[in-house]
Amino acid sequence: MIDIAIKVETLSKLYRIGSRQKGYKTIRESIVNAVAAPFRRLSSTFGRRSSFSDFPSAVGHSIWALRDISFEVKRGEVVGLIGSNGAGKSTLLKILSRITEPTHGYAEIHGRLGALLEVGTGIHPELTGRENIFLTGAILGMGKGEIERKFDEIVAFAEVDKFIDTPVKHYSTGMMVRLAFAVAAHLEPEILLVDEVLAVGDMAFQKKCLGKMEETTKGGRTVLFVSHNMGAIRQLCNRVFWLDQGKLMANGGVEKVVADYQAESSKGFIQRNLESDFLRIEAVILQAKEGQPRSSFRPGEDLVIEIHFFAKKFIRKPYFWVTVVSQYGSLIGASMLLDGHQPDSIDGDGTLTCTLRNIPLLPQTYSVRMGVRAENGVVFLIRTAEVAFFTVEGTAKSLGFKEERADTLMGNGAPVVIPYEWKLPDGRTFSVNPKWVKPYEKMFSNPED
Repeated sequence: MIDIAIKVETLSKLYRIGSRQKGYKTIRESIVNAVAAPFRRLSSTFGRRSSFSDFPSAVGHSIWALRDISFEVKRGEVVGLIGSNGAGKSTLLKILSRITEPTHGYAEIHGRLGALLEVGTGIHPELTGRENIFLTGAILGMGKGEIERKFDEIVAFAEVDKFIDTPVKHYSTGMMVRLAFAVAAHLEPEILLVDEVLAVGDMAFQKKCLGKMEETTKGGRTVLFVSHNMGAIRQLCNRVFWLDQGKLMANGGVEKVVADYQAESSKGFIQRNLESDFLRIEAVILQAKEGQPRSSFRPGEDLVIEIHFFAKKFIRKPYFWVTVVSQYGSLIGASMLLDGHQPDSIDGDGTLTCTLRNIPLLPQTYSVRMGVRAENGVVFLIRTAEVAFFTVEGTAKSLGFKEERADTLMGNGAPVVIPYEWKLPDGRTFSVNPKWVKPYEKMFSNPED
Protein backbone atom coordinates (compact mmCIF):
# COMPACT_ATOMS: atom_id res chain seq x y z
CA MET A 1 0.00 0.00 0.00
CA ILE A 2 1.32 3.44 -0.95
CA ASP A 3 2.11 5.49 2.16
CA ILE A 4 1.97 8.81 0.28
CA ALA A 5 -1.43 10.49 -0.10
CA ILE A 6 -0.28 13.64 -1.96
CA LYS A 7 2.90 14.14 -3.95
CA VAL A 8 3.74 17.47 -5.57
CA GLU A 9 6.82 17.92 -7.76
CA THR A 10 8.16 21.27 -9.08
CA LEU A 11 4.61 22.62 -9.33
CA SER A 12 4.24 26.08 -10.88
CA LYS A 13 1.25 28.12 -12.02
CA LEU A 14 1.29 31.26 -14.17
CA TYR A 15 -1.74 33.57 -14.42
CA ARG A 16 -1.95 36.18 -17.15
CA ILE A 17 -3.32 39.43 -15.77
CA GLY A 18 -6.28 40.82 -17.66
CA SER A 19 -7.27 37.53 -19.29
CA ARG A 20 -10.97 36.93 -19.71
CA GLN A 21 -12.72 35.31 -16.78
CA LYS A 22 -15.51 32.79 -17.14
CA GLY A 23 -19.02 33.83 -16.19
CA TYR A 24 -21.39 32.15 -13.77
CA LYS A 25 -22.46 28.59 -14.57
CA THR A 26 -26.01 27.58 -15.40
CA ILE A 27 -27.85 24.77 -13.59
CA ARG A 28 -27.27 22.54 -16.61
CA GLU A 29 -23.50 23.15 -16.51
CA SER A 30 -23.44 22.48 -12.76
CA ILE A 31 -25.24 19.15 -13.21
CA VAL A 32 -22.92 18.08 -16.05
CA ASN A 33 -19.88 18.92 -13.94
CA ALA A 34 -21.37 17.04 -11.00
CA VAL A 35 -21.81 13.90 -13.11
CA ALA A 36 -18.23 14.16 -14.38
CA ALA A 37 -16.67 14.83 -10.96
CA PRO A 38 -16.47 11.18 -9.74
CA PHE A 39 -14.62 10.19 -12.93
CA ARG A 40 -12.10 13.00 -12.50
CA ARG A 41 -11.50 11.89 -8.92
CA LEU A 42 -11.20 8.25 -10.01
CA SER A 43 -8.42 9.12 -12.43
CA SER A 44 -6.52 10.99 -9.72
CA THR A 45 -6.70 7.91 -7.50
CA PHE A 46 -4.10 6.28 -9.73
CA GLY A 47 -1.75 9.23 -9.41
CA ARG A 48 -2.41 10.69 -12.85
CA ARG A 49 0.05 13.46 -13.53
CA SER A 50 -1.44 16.78 -14.54
CA SER A 51 -0.59 17.85 -18.05
CA PHE A 52 1.78 20.79 -18.37
CA SER A 53 3.47 22.95 -20.92
CA ASP A 54 6.97 24.40 -20.96
CA PHE A 55 7.58 27.69 -19.20
CA PRO A 56 6.48 30.60 -21.40
CA SER A 57 9.43 32.40 -22.96
CA ALA A 58 7.74 35.76 -22.48
CA VAL A 59 5.37 36.17 -19.57
CA GLY A 60 4.22 39.75 -20.36
CA HIS A 61 1.55 40.98 -17.92
CA SER A 62 1.43 37.92 -15.70
CA ILE A 63 2.05 36.67 -12.21
CA TRP A 64 3.43 33.42 -10.84
CA ALA A 65 0.93 32.16 -8.28
CA LEU A 66 3.21 29.16 -7.57
CA ARG A 67 6.90 28.60 -8.31
CA ASP A 68 8.62 25.19 -8.07
CA ILE A 69 6.60 23.80 -5.15
CA SER A 70 7.55 20.27 -4.07
CA PHE A 71 6.34 18.27 -1.05
CA GLU A 72 4.78 15.00 0.09
CA VAL A 73 1.93 14.37 2.52
CA LYS A 74 1.65 10.94 4.13
CA ARG A 75 -1.62 9.12 4.74
CA GLY A 76 -3.32 10.26 7.94
CA GLU A 77 -1.36 13.51 8.21
CA VAL A 78 -3.15 16.78 8.98
CA VAL A 79 -1.14 19.54 7.31
CA GLY A 80 -1.80 23.27 7.70
CA LEU A 81 -1.21 25.64 4.82
CA ILE A 82 -0.50 29.21 5.92
CA GLY A 83 0.56 32.48 4.31
CA SER A 84 -0.78 35.94 3.56
CA ASN A 85 -3.54 36.54 1.02
CA GLY A 86 -2.13 36.04 -2.48
CA ALA A 87 0.55 33.60 -1.31
CA GLY A 88 -0.77 30.82 -3.59
CA LYS A 89 -2.64 28.65 -1.09
CA SER A 90 -5.97 28.52 -2.92
CA THR A 91 -4.24 28.03 -6.28
CA LEU A 92 -2.43 25.00 -4.89
CA LEU A 93 -5.68 23.45 -3.66
CA LYS A 94 -7.38 24.10 -7.01
CA ILE A 95 -4.57 22.27 -8.82
CA LEU A 96 -4.78 19.34 -6.40
CA SER A 97 -8.56 19.26 -6.97
CA ARG A 98 -8.10 19.20 -10.79
CA ILE A 99 -10.02 22.47 -11.11
CA THR A 100 -7.10 24.09 -12.89
CA GLU A 101 -3.94 22.73 -14.49
CA PRO A 102 -0.40 23.70 -13.53
CA THR A 103 1.85 25.55 -15.93
CA HIS A 104 4.70 23.23 -15.03
CA GLY A 105 5.23 20.22 -12.77
CA TYR A 106 2.70 17.67 -11.55
CA ALA A 107 0.62 16.56 -8.58
CA GLU A 108 -0.35 12.99 -7.66
CA ILE A 109 -3.36 12.13 -5.50
CA HIS A 110 -3.59 8.59 -4.07
CA GLY A 111 -7.09 8.12 -2.70
CA ARG A 112 -10.63 9.45 -2.92
CA LEU A 113 -10.49 13.24 -2.81
CA GLY A 114 -12.98 15.66 -1.29
CA ALA A 115 -12.58 19.42 -1.39
CA LEU A 116 -14.21 22.39 0.28
CA LEU A 117 -12.47 25.23 -1.49
CA GLU A 118 -15.02 27.96 -0.97
CA VAL A 119 -18.07 27.84 1.22
CA GLY A 120 -21.03 28.18 -1.09
CA THR A 121 -19.47 26.41 -4.07
CA GLY A 122 -22.24 24.61 -5.96
CA ILE A 123 -25.11 26.35 -4.17
CA HIS A 124 -27.67 27.52 -6.73
CA PRO A 125 -30.07 30.27 -5.60
CA GLU A 126 -33.07 29.08 -7.61
CA LEU A 127 -33.04 25.60 -6.05
CA THR A 128 -34.44 24.73 -2.62
CA GLY A 129 -32.26 23.77 0.32
CA ARG A 130 -33.19 20.12 -0.21
CA GLU A 131 -32.26 20.23 -3.91
CA ASN A 132 -29.02 22.05 -3.15
CA ILE A 133 -27.97 19.38 -0.68
CA PHE A 134 -28.21 16.74 -3.42
CA LEU A 135 -26.58 19.00 -6.03
CA THR A 136 -23.72 20.11 -3.79
CA GLY A 137 -23.20 16.58 -2.51
CA ALA A 138 -22.96 15.28 -6.09
CA ILE A 139 -20.50 18.03 -7.04
CA LEU A 140 -18.35 17.08 -4.04
CA GLY A 141 -18.37 13.42 -5.11
CA MET A 142 -21.06 11.93 -2.84
CA GLY A 143 -23.39 9.29 -4.22
CA LYS A 144 -27.19 9.61 -4.06
CA GLY A 145 -27.47 6.83 -1.47
CA GLU A 146 -24.79 8.42 0.70
CA ILE A 147 -26.56 11.80 0.58
CA GLU A 148 -29.90 10.20 1.48
CA ARG A 149 -28.38 8.39 4.46
CA LYS A 150 -26.86 11.61 5.79
CA PHE A 151 -29.63 13.99 4.76
CA ASP A 152 -31.23 14.44 8.20
CA GLU A 153 -27.84 14.86 9.85
CA ILE A 154 -26.84 17.50 7.28
CA VAL A 155 -30.07 19.45 7.79
CA ALA A 156 -29.71 19.30 11.58
CA PHE A 157 -26.11 20.52 11.40
CA ALA A 158 -27.07 23.41 9.09
CA GLU A 159 -30.07 24.34 11.31
CA VAL A 160 -32.27 25.06 8.28
CA ASP A 161 -34.94 22.38 8.79
CA LYS A 162 -37.80 24.92 8.72
CA PHE A 163 -36.65 26.28 5.38
CA ILE A 164 -35.39 23.11 3.68
CA ASP A 165 -37.98 23.36 0.86
CA THR A 166 -37.53 27.13 0.38
CA PRO A 167 -35.42 28.42 -2.55
CA VAL A 168 -31.96 29.33 -1.32
CA LYS A 169 -32.24 32.83 -2.83
CA HIS A 170 -34.48 33.64 0.14
CA TYR A 171 -31.87 32.44 2.68
CA SER A 172 -29.72 34.82 4.65
CA THR A 173 -25.97 34.74 4.04
CA GLY A 174 -25.48 32.86 7.29
CA MET A 175 -28.05 30.19 6.39
CA MET A 176 -26.43 29.65 3.00
CA VAL A 177 -23.00 29.30 4.61
CA ARG A 178 -24.31 26.76 7.13
CA LEU A 179 -25.96 24.70 4.40
CA ALA A 180 -22.84 24.60 2.22
CA PHE A 181 -20.52 23.66 5.06
CA ALA A 182 -22.93 21.06 6.43
CA VAL A 183 -22.84 19.13 3.15
CA ALA A 184 -19.06 19.30 2.84
CA ALA A 185 -18.57 18.43 6.51
CA HIS A 186 -20.29 15.08 5.98
CA LEU A 187 -18.03 13.94 3.17
CA GLU A 188 -16.10 10.74 3.85
CA PRO A 189 -13.10 11.03 1.52
CA GLU A 190 -9.67 9.58 2.17
CA ILE A 191 -8.13 12.99 1.41
CA LEU A 192 -9.82 16.27 2.32
CA LEU A 193 -8.79 19.73 1.09
CA VAL A 194 -10.24 22.60 3.11
CA ASP A 195 -9.82 26.29 2.27
CA GLU A 196 -10.57 28.80 5.05
CA VAL A 197 -14.01 27.52 6.04
CA LEU A 198 -13.64 28.73 9.62
CA ALA A 199 -13.64 32.42 8.64
CA VAL A 200 -17.35 32.55 7.86
CA GLY A 201 -20.56 32.57 9.84
CA ASP A 202 -21.17 33.73 13.40
CA MET A 203 -19.02 32.73 16.38
CA ALA A 204 -21.32 29.87 17.41
CA PHE A 205 -21.19 28.40 13.91
CA GLN A 206 -17.41 28.80 13.70
CA LYS A 207 -17.02 26.81 16.92
CA LYS A 208 -19.31 24.16 15.48
CA CYS A 209 -17.22 24.01 12.29
CA LEU A 210 -14.02 23.74 14.30
CA GLY A 211 -15.47 20.87 16.30
CA LYS A 212 -16.47 19.05 13.13
CA MET A 213 -13.05 19.65 11.61
CA GLU A 214 -11.37 18.27 14.71
CA GLU A 215 -13.59 15.19 14.54
CA THR A 216 -12.58 14.72 10.89
CA THR A 217 -8.85 15.04 11.56
CA LYS A 218 -9.02 12.48 14.36
CA GLY A 219 -10.69 9.98 12.02
CA GLY A 220 -7.43 9.08 10.28
CA ARG A 221 -8.11 11.06 7.10
CA THR A 222 -5.43 13.00 5.27
CA VAL A 223 -6.25 16.70 5.49
CA LEU A 224 -4.68 19.74 3.86
CA PHE A 225 -6.12 22.70 5.74
CA VAL A 226 -5.82 26.38 4.72
CA SER A 227 -6.55 28.94 7.42
CA HIS A 228 -5.56 32.39 8.66
CA ASN A 229 -6.58 31.30 12.15
CA MET A 230 -3.32 30.25 13.81
CA GLY A 231 -5.25 28.91 16.80
CA ALA A 232 -7.09 26.46 14.54
CA ILE A 233 -3.82 25.52 12.81
CA ARG A 234 -2.22 24.77 16.16
CA GLN A 235 -5.25 22.81 17.34
CA LEU A 236 -5.81 20.67 14.26
CA CYS A 237 -2.49 20.19 12.46
CA ASN A 238 0.67 18.19 13.08
CA ARG A 239 2.71 19.81 10.29
CA VAL A 240 2.62 23.18 8.48
CA PHE A 241 3.57 24.48 5.02
CA TRP A 242 4.25 28.23 4.76
CA LEU A 243 3.74 29.81 1.32
CA ASP A 244 4.83 33.32 0.42
CA GLN A 245 4.46 34.87 -3.05
CA GLY A 246 4.08 31.42 -4.57
CA LYS A 247 7.16 29.89 -2.94
CA LEU A 248 7.37 27.28 -0.21
CA MET A 249 9.16 29.11 2.61
CA ALA A 250 9.02 26.39 5.29
CA ASN A 251 7.79 22.85 5.85
CA GLY A 252 7.94 21.55 9.40
CA GLY A 253 6.57 21.45 12.93
CA VAL A 254 3.56 23.59 13.77
CA GLU A 255 4.99 25.78 16.52
CA LYS A 256 8.25 26.66 14.75
CA VAL A 257 6.75 27.39 11.33
CA VAL A 258 3.86 29.42 12.77
CA ALA A 259 6.26 31.41 14.98
CA ASP A 260 8.57 32.11 12.01
CA TYR A 261 5.60 33.16 9.87
CA GLN A 262 4.27 35.51 12.54
CA ALA A 263 7.71 37.00 13.18
CA GLU A 264 8.24 37.65 9.46
CA SER A 265 4.73 39.03 8.98
CA SER A 266 5.15 41.49 11.85
CA LYS A 267 8.01 43.24 10.04
CA GLY A 268 5.97 44.69 7.21
CA PHE A 269 2.57 45.35 8.78
CA ILE A 270 1.07 44.93 5.32
CA GLN A 271 -1.45 42.33 4.19
CA ARG A 272 -0.93 41.89 0.44
CA ASN A 273 -3.86 41.61 -1.96
CA LEU A 274 -6.52 42.16 0.70
CA GLU A 275 -9.16 43.60 -1.57
CA SER A 276 -12.53 43.18 -3.23
CA ASP A 277 -14.36 44.84 -6.11
CA PHE A 278 -15.14 47.75 -3.80
CA LEU A 279 -12.21 48.25 -1.45
CA ARG A 280 -8.48 47.58 -1.09
CA ILE A 281 -6.57 47.53 2.20
CA GLU A 282 -3.14 48.88 1.28
CA ALA A 283 -1.38 48.77 4.65
CA VAL A 284 -2.03 48.08 8.32
CA ILE A 285 0.52 49.68 10.64
CA LEU A 286 0.78 48.92 14.35
CA GLN A 287 1.98 51.82 16.47
CA ALA A 288 2.48 52.79 20.05
CA LYS A 289 0.85 55.90 21.46
CA GLU A 290 3.75 58.11 20.34
CA GLY A 291 3.14 57.14 16.70
CA GLN A 292 6.20 54.98 16.03
CA PRO A 293 5.62 51.68 14.13
CA ARG A 294 6.15 48.77 16.50
CA SER A 295 5.88 44.99 16.54
CA SER A 296 6.31 44.55 20.28
CA PHE A 297 4.39 46.11 23.16
CA ARG A 298 4.23 45.93 26.92
CA PRO A 299 1.21 44.98 29.05
CA GLY A 300 -1.02 47.98 29.61
CA GLU A 301 0.25 50.01 26.64
CA ASP A 302 -2.08 51.44 24.01
CA LEU A 303 -2.17 49.55 20.72
CA VAL A 304 -2.76 51.88 17.77
CA ILE A 305 -3.93 50.19 14.57
CA GLU A 306 -3.65 52.43 11.51
CA ILE A 307 -5.50 51.19 8.41
CA HIS A 308 -4.68 52.67 4.99
CA PHE A 309 -7.31 51.88 2.35
CA PHE A 310 -8.43 52.76 -1.16
CA ALA A 311 -12.16 52.75 -1.93
CA LYS A 312 -12.59 51.88 -5.61
CA LYS A 313 -16.18 53.14 -5.54
CA PHE A 314 -18.18 55.56 -3.40
CA ILE A 315 -19.22 53.57 -0.31
CA ARG A 316 -21.83 54.78 2.16
CA LYS A 317 -21.40 54.07 5.87
CA PRO A 318 -19.09 51.02 5.82
CA TYR A 319 -18.57 49.07 9.04
CA PHE A 320 -14.92 48.38 9.99
CA TRP A 321 -13.84 46.11 12.82
CA VAL A 322 -10.56 44.88 14.29
CA THR A 323 -9.91 41.99 16.65
CA VAL A 324 -6.85 40.86 18.61
CA VAL A 325 -6.51 37.09 18.42
CA SER A 326 -4.39 34.58 20.34
CA GLN A 327 -3.93 30.88 19.69
CA TYR A 328 -7.05 30.38 21.86
CA GLY A 329 -9.28 32.60 19.72
CA SER A 330 -10.53 36.19 19.60
CA LEU A 331 -9.80 38.23 22.72
CA ILE A 332 -10.47 41.95 22.43
CA GLY A 333 -11.44 44.31 19.66
CA ALA A 334 -13.47 47.20 18.37
CA SER A 335 -16.42 47.02 15.98
CA MET A 336 -18.48 49.71 14.30
CA LEU A 337 -21.20 47.08 14.03
CA LEU A 338 -21.56 47.43 17.81
CA ASP A 339 -20.87 51.10 18.47
CA GLY A 340 -22.28 52.56 15.23
CA HIS A 341 -19.49 55.12 14.74
CA GLN A 342 -18.79 54.43 11.08
CA PRO A 343 -17.75 57.09 8.54
CA ASP A 344 -20.55 58.68 6.53
CA SER A 345 -18.80 57.59 3.35
CA ILE A 346 -15.41 56.67 1.89
CA ASP A 347 -14.14 57.28 -1.63
CA GLY A 348 -10.56 56.92 -2.87
CA ASP A 349 -7.58 57.01 -0.51
CA GLY A 350 -8.20 57.18 3.21
CA THR A 351 -6.83 56.33 6.65
CA LEU A 352 -8.69 55.00 9.67
CA THR A 353 -7.14 54.57 13.11
CA CYS A 354 -8.34 52.44 16.00
CA THR A 355 -6.68 52.73 19.42
CA LEU A 356 -7.15 49.88 21.90
CA ARG A 357 -6.49 51.40 25.30
CA ASN A 358 -4.28 49.72 27.90
CA ILE A 359 -4.25 46.26 26.35
CA PRO A 360 -4.55 43.81 29.29
CA LEU A 361 -2.56 41.03 27.60
CA LEU A 362 -0.01 38.63 29.02
CA PRO A 363 3.35 38.21 27.25
CA GLN A 364 2.66 36.18 24.08
CA THR A 365 2.42 36.61 20.32
CA TYR A 366 -0.92 37.86 18.96
CA SER A 367 -2.43 38.58 15.57
CA VAL A 368 -4.70 41.39 14.44
CA ARG A 369 -7.66 40.57 12.22
CA MET A 370 -9.94 43.01 10.46
CA GLY A 371 -12.86 43.10 8.08
CA VAL A 372 -15.32 45.53 6.50
CA ARG A 373 -19.04 45.18 5.85
CA ALA A 374 -21.39 47.24 3.71
CA GLU A 375 -24.01 49.66 5.03
CA ASN A 376 -26.56 46.85 5.41
CA GLY A 377 -24.20 45.10 7.86
CA VAL A 378 -24.46 41.80 5.95
CA VAL A 379 -22.43 42.01 2.73
CA PHE A 380 -18.66 41.77 3.14
CA LEU A 381 -16.59 44.49 1.48
CA ILE A 382 -13.44 42.87 2.92
CA ARG A 383 -13.71 39.41 4.45
CA THR A 384 -12.14 38.92 7.86
CA ALA A 385 -8.40 38.22 7.57
CA GLU A 386 -5.18 38.51 9.54
CA VAL A 387 -3.38 41.76 8.79
CA ALA A 388 -0.56 41.98 11.36
CA PHE A 389 1.18 40.31 14.29
CA PHE A 390 2.67 41.70 17.47
CA THR A 391 4.31 40.45 20.65
CA VAL A 392 3.63 41.50 24.22
CA GLU A 393 6.89 41.50 26.19
CA GLY A 394 7.58 40.86 29.84
CA THR A 395 7.50 38.22 32.54
CA ALA A 396 4.99 37.11 35.13
CA LYS A 397 7.20 38.55 37.86
CA SER A 398 7.23 41.96 36.19
CA LEU A 399 3.43 41.98 36.30
CA GLY A 400 3.37 41.26 40.04
CA PHE A 401 2.66 37.50 39.96
CA LYS A 402 4.61 35.56 42.58
CA GLU A 403 4.02 31.86 41.81
CA GLU A 404 7.37 30.42 40.68
CA ARG A 405 5.74 28.50 37.79
CA ALA A 406 3.82 31.53 36.52
CA ASP A 407 6.10 32.21 33.55
CA THR A 408 5.80 28.64 32.25
CA LEU A 409 2.03 28.63 32.77
CA MET A 410 1.28 32.03 31.19
CA GLY A 411 1.20 30.58 27.68
CA ASN A 412 -1.21 27.78 28.63
CA GLY A 413 -4.18 29.76 29.83
CA ALA A 414 -6.35 32.77 29.09
CA PRO A 415 -3.98 35.49 27.86
CA VAL A 416 -6.15 38.40 29.06
CA VAL A 417 -5.61 39.42 32.67
CA ILE A 418 -7.69 41.94 34.62
CA PRO A 419 -7.88 42.66 38.37
CA TYR A 420 -9.61 39.87 40.26
CA GLU A 421 -10.15 38.54 43.77
CA TRP A 422 -10.04 35.14 45.51
CA LYS A 423 -12.02 34.28 48.64
CA LEU A 424 -10.68 31.07 50.17
CA PRO A 425 -12.72 28.50 52.17
CA ASP A 426 -11.12 29.73 55.41
CA GLY A 427 -12.47 33.22 54.73
CA ARG A 428 -9.22 34.88 53.66
CA THR A 429 -9.52 37.25 50.70
CA PHE A 430 -6.75 38.07 48.21
CA SER A 431 -6.87 40.75 45.54
CA VAL A 432 -4.76 40.37 42.40
CA ASN A 433 -3.95 43.59 40.56
CA PRO A 434 -1.56 43.28 37.59
CA LYS A 435 1.05 46.04 37.69
CA TRP A 436 0.16 48.39 34.85
CA VAL A 437 2.90 50.69 36.12
CA LYS A 438 3.95 53.80 34.18
CA PRO A 439 6.46 54.65 32.99
CA TYR A 440 6.88 51.13 31.66
CA GLU A 441 10.66 51.27 32.02
CA LYS A 442 10.26 51.06 35.80
CA MET A 443 8.19 47.92 35.56
CA PHE A 444 10.82 46.08 33.56
CA SER A 445 14.06 47.58 34.90
CA ASN A 446 13.24 46.96 38.57
CA PRO A 447 10.66 44.16 38.84
CA GLU A 448 11.21 43.78 42.60
CA ASP A 449 9.60 47.15 43.33
